Amino acid sequence: MGDKVSRLALIGAALAGVGLAAAIPAIGQEAPESLLPPGFGDPVPPAPPPGPRPSPTPTPSQAPTPLPTIQPLPGQPAAPGAAAGELVEGEGEAEEDALPGLPPEPLLAIDRVGPLLDIDGGMGNGAFGGTDGQTLSQLMRRLDAPLPSRWTSMLLRRTLLSNVPTPHGVSAPDWIAERAWLLLRMGEADSARLLVQVPDASQYSPKLFEVAMQTSLALGDPAGLCPLVEPASAVSRATGWLLARAMCAAMAGEPGTASAAIEQARRTRLAGRNTIDLLLAEKVVGAGVNGRRSITIEWQGVDQLTTWRYGLASATAVDIPAALFRTVGPQVMGWRARAPMLPDGERISTGRRAAVLGVLSSAALVDLYGGVLDRTDPSEQSGTPPLRLRDAYAAADQGDRLAAMRGLWEEGESRDDHYAGLILTARAAARFAPSADYLADSPQLLRAMFTAGLDRRAARWTGIVESGGEDESWALLALGLPGTRGLTVSASRARSYAGSADTLKGQFLVAGLAGLGRIGADDARNMAGDLDFALDLPSRWSQLLDRAAASGQKGTTVLLAAIGMQTNDWRYVPPTHLYHIVSALRRVGLEPEARMIAVEALTRS
Repeated sequence: MGDKVSRLALIGAALAGVGLAAAIPAIGQEAPESLLPPGFGDPVPPAPPPGPRPSPTPTPSQAPTPLPTIQPLPGQPAAPGAAAGELVEGEGEAEEDALPGLPPEPLLAIDRVGPLLDIDGGMGNGAFGGTDGQTLSQLMRRLDAPLPSRWTSMLLRRTLLSNVPTPHGVSAPDWIAERAWLLLRMGEADSARLLVQVPDASQYSPKLFEVAMQTSLALGDPAGLCPLVEPASAVSRATGWLLARAMCAAMAGEPGTASAAIEQARRTRLAGRNTIDLLLAEKVVGAGVNGRRSITIEWQGVDQLTTWRYGLASATAVDIPAALFRTVGPQVMGWRARAPMLPDGERISTGRRAAVLGVLSSAALVDLYGGVLDRTDPSEQSGTPPLRLRDAYAAADQGDRLAAMRGLWEEGESRDDHYAGLILTARAAARFAPSADYLADSPQLLRAMFTAGLDRRAARWTGIVESGGEDESWALLALGLPGTRGLTVSASRARSYAGSADTLKGQFLVAGLAGLGRIGADDARNMAGDLDFALDLPSRWSQLLDRAAASGQKGTTVLLAAIGMQTNDWRYVPPTHLYHIVSALRRVGLEPEARMIAVEALTRS
């Protein structure tokens, strides 16, 4: 908790005494901290993505396949927007055949970039109002991701992917870079690629070149660097781009050029040393067309996993020691969940961690398990988690389905393991017919449903819970239902729950109900006092959050809500912060998400 809490204190200090638009000082062209290994040039801005023509990312359910070579690149990269294999206008035609007098095709405007329009769940034109771009960029850069809340993380992803205009005070490519850089730190490499692949390479800023490199490495896709190598090398002397030139030459079937670039990097940048970073680049070169290098990677003496090492090892199917994954943040599990060549055992464990982060949905996690089951020999399926999941959905008897779900809920020892089990079984729980015979299991069934936002399916339990007096299920429904018809939600009922539950759970219930406006403000303050916390204790952060909500800035509200969760565990999120976050989100029209965040607090505390 310490580092993130202290970071929140620093952010609060930075915000103190100034308004929202001027809360953070201007930062010029400051770049995110580079994740490249030492010796890879001065960090001009952050690192790389898959350029305008990224290679497709396999889904987690695909079978692992060997990587004998990396396919060659065409002589010229496809034009942005051209389909694979499609003839680009003018390709193959003699220059003199071009129609005279026609201006070149204009570049795509990048002043508003993002795949999510309003109809897709985007935040709309006024997401950030008139807030200065430098302020927003600094907030994004100071946000310590990943977040403790899965639902807040998913809401933040939607915000960053929204099709919104570039705010004043920041250039369009740098605005794209900041959003993509935060997505990478959240574990959202595929989402970052959706942003960085939009501009043409000629529209990149130095910062966007570096974020693009980080994105390609996070995806294990060195080929994504190739359209960017030349323009990036013109603005950066980072060794990574010199080695990228070697790798791209090898993929284009030019081993001589590749070898020369490798030797130049070794001689001029690395003092003749064969570092692990150089050897990994040589490994990619050897996998290219006509590659004749056989490189063995030894991790002995390597004490830190970097994005460069992770990306190139993933691209060439080099096993990374488990100990090195302990040197990086959990966001790497989000990147790794999409890797095409993971063994099935690792694929499941990695997918579960990615689902807890919010990178994988419940449906995607189920598909991952299904793919593993399909690849498992029928004689070896008995007792495995994928088969248990199939039983949770398809067993003929409802009792057998519940028994399978219980087994999945009990897998693992950590809180995150148990939460992953709930995510995995969300739709199986939704298919379970409510019955008073299973009232004791209703809390887990409801928790599972709410991980996927299945609030209307959860509402079917209202009558049984109301008449059966199951307190935990009542609390979940009181926070999570879209409406409380048929359920008694009152201060006295909340007080009764808080008096019998764990202190933090009682605090979160009161904070959540108050933020949703489901109990009166005076009652909420009195109960909060009884539970030893101040419900609406003001701070500079809460004032800025309230101001953003009052002005209808959905994007700014979500970003500030995320900043209010600068810890790695729900147990360290102050109940006061939960109240302000839920209240602000509800006021800007994000009430469904506010309810799911409140339920998540109760579930994971």
